[in-house]
Amino acid sequence: MIFFLGLGSNLGNRDNYLLQAKNYLGKHPQIEILRSSKIIQTKPYGKLDQPDFKNMVIEVESSLSTFELLDFCLETEAKLDRVRLEKWGPRTIDIDILLGEEIINGENLKVPHPELHKREFVLSSLVTLCPERIHPILNKTIKQLHEELEKRTQTENNK
Repeated sequence: MIFFLGLGSNLGNRDNYLLQAKNYLGKHPQIEILRSSKIIQTKPYGKLDQPDFKNMVIEVESSLSTFELLDFCLETEAKLDRVRLEKWGPRTIDIDILLGEEIINGENLKVPHPELHKREFVLSSLVTLCPERIHPILNKTIKQLHEELEKRTQTENNK
């Protein structure tokens, strides 16, 4: 299965945490990293009083189930000293499953990521990797979602 994972860090050596997470994921025998977006610096989302983030998106192919992949992402976060003190709080690393090949609406996992279409930093990276991929719930391409978000942001900034 093909997955798109969002990686983010806003504590310590952010670039290093992103690259370490990517390396851990790539060393799993059932995960192959296919492509990566560039690392970008972004403002915090949700909780604004914290350091800026470095973010990237990676495309992986895996024979793991979505839930097995989630477990390995959480293990990787733990290896890189991720501590969960508050929702959207500062973190050494965050790994989110953004898109997969199935829709999951579980208590601990939702795929596609429910905030994907609201986050410019996610869409700007995804649009470089898979602009024509269809969001399976919104039935729009990543490119369309990105353009719509840019228009909304411009409208809000002009108020």
